[in-house]
Amino acid sequence: MRVHFIAIGGSAMHNLAIALHLKGFNVSGSDDEIFEPSKSRLSKHGLLPRNEGWHPELITPDLDAIILGMHARKNNPELLKAQELGLKIFSYPEYLYEQTRDKKRVVIGGSHGKTTTTAMVMHVLKKLGRDFDYMVGAQLEGFDTMVKLTKEAPVAVFEGDEYLSSPIDLTPKFHWYKPHVAMLTGIAWDHMNVFPTWENYTSQFTTFANSINPDGSLIYYDGDEELRKIAARFQTEPKTIAYDTIEHENTNGQTIIKWQGKRYPMEIFGDHNLQNLNGARLVCNELNISDDDFLTAMQSFKGAAKRLQLLEKRDNCNIYLDFAHSPSKLKATVSAMKRQFKNRRLIAVMELHTFSSLNKAFLPQYKRSMVEADIPIVFFNPEVLKHKKLPELDKEDIASAFDQTGLQVITRSNELVEWLKQQSYDNTNLLIMTSGNFSGLDIKQLAKELI
Repeated sequence: MRVHFIAIGGSAMHNLAIALHLKGFNVSGSDDEIFEPSKSRLSKHGLLPRNEGWHPELITPDLDAIILGMHARKNNPELLKAQELGLKIFSYPEYLYEQTRDKKRVVIGGSHGKTTTTAMVMHVLKKLGRDFDYMVGAQLEGFDTMVKLTKEAPVAVFEGDEYLSSPIDLTPKFHWYKPHVAMLTGIAWDHMNVFPTWENYTSQFTTFANSINPDGSLIYYDGDEELRKIAARFQTEPKTIAYDTIEHENTNGQTIIKWQGKRYPMEIFGDHNLQNLNGARLVCNELNISDDDFLTAMQSFKGAAKRLQLLEKRDNCNIYLDFAHSPSKLKATVSAMKRQFKNRRLIAVMELHTFSSLNKAFLPQYKRSMVEADIPIVFFNPEVLKHKKLPELDKEDIASAFDQTGLQVITRSNELVEWLKQQSYDNTNLLIMTSGNFSGLDIKQLAKELI
């Protein structure tokens, strides 16, 4: 098979390119800019384009498939050439489905927690020696790539993202996968630029549920009213299974799962993580994995990158990094930190970076989302607003929307670093939350310096 990637440098795209290369495909690709770590990883496998830019001459009739990334535009010259030649053009989620048509597909979706939950299922399967294909939205410890596709594996585990598939395919990615086992972690309005209303956003999850194989199963968080409504639509097929927070206790800062008379100490913590764990347990049950095997394997699970990731620690201070950026994620992550370390002060720093979070109409969704932090800090860079072509925001807009006593708003990364370096971290935890990098900060290096 000869496959060409338009915008091969993307996070998901370059991982799929490597996966197909390892499967034996003849892979080529183009991009106008490729950053690390994509650049080094493509180079390692001999897939890095010789020259940056778009090269229509690479698009020839003997290509079996074109895979189009979101970074490309509708007028991309390679795309136009492929359309002119009548070549088959796939988005990457569509191609994942094509490669796993004959496998049992597990898809984990939801506005928050889907990466972590997918990582949990993958960790357990690997620990138990199961063979499986996968696609996950973060680099995980113990896995070389974020995508794996083989001929032999009987099961494929996918993280189900609700964002759009490609510039010419406006289907939410998870609508492509047609799962046999589906899990939904919860619904909280996100991607306002694509789904402008709550109703429009929630309808994508209804469509996803309707795409489950009739003899399949829908596992859903029972604490989410919208998910309960979706599940109630199904009388017999697919079967529906509700879950909540698994029974546990917190002993000296460690979470211990209590299950059927046994105790399982865990490295993860927080109600949201423990809800995800319970959902992952039910997913694994559907793959014929017992509760004891699941919980035993989970004891060595440390979490996915940027999901309450412990960067540095000393006797009375931990520094964590988390992907949280939407209101619901922010509130859940701050709450988890405060409850796990009840006797420590919490400094919580978050960056407004996404289109939704920097939209003045969306900002009120953040009201009191950091209320459990002792010192809440919000960072945003006005230059990002210009880049996203959004109206200007000022510090007062942010402070008013968050509606929280003591909230500080900072707009320059050097000012943020100076402020953090001036703080005392005795009996204090620092929680850093962002889907970006605070305008170019080396967050891991900063954590080392602060400790």
